[in-house]
Amino acid sequence: MYAAVTAFAALHFAAAAAAEPRSPTPIAAQAAFEKLKGLAGEWRGTEGEKGKGSEVMVLYKTTANGSAVMETLFPGTDHEMVTLYHMDGDKLILTHYCAVGNQPKMALTSKSTADELGFDFAGGTNFKPAEDMHMHGLRIRFEGKDAIATEWDLFQSGKKVDTKKFFFSRKA
Repeated sequence: MYAAVTAFAALHFAAAAAAEPRSPTPIAAQAAFEKLKGLAGEWRGTEGEKGKGSEVMVLYKTTANGSAVMETLFPGTDHEMVTLYHMDGDKLILTHYCAVGNQPKMALTSKSTADELGFDFAGGTNFKPAEDMHMHGLRIRFEGKDAIATEWDLFQSGKKVDTKKFFFSRKA
């Protein structure tokens, strides 16, 4: 009887473990950086809602002998912004040169996966984070070889006040 109960318990726990959703495998910072390098080129899409809303363009370019990826959002407009991604030792970081005149810095989170890179606030220049408006977080979701979605979290007075969403397809 004891063996039957033990066998039942083992099967129960094995079935429960198999039924639990598996956490996606975290991505290493260098592998995440290589994914960003793969974005090189021109992308077009919409802001706000997928397939609807204002048309927008973003350019990705590997620069500085492959040590940085430069993202240019709204190129050629008064609202043009540049984000530079690069490795800092074993960490992937970014600096966002924002149209509001500040430069928030973010670092890749440990929750990032091959399908979604997340970046959290890690300081910055030319603003007071507890008071001033600034970008505070970013998520880049890879939706196939030629499609990405990005979400930028906007903070003011120490709280999230908006999330700017963009949906892009690689220009052929």
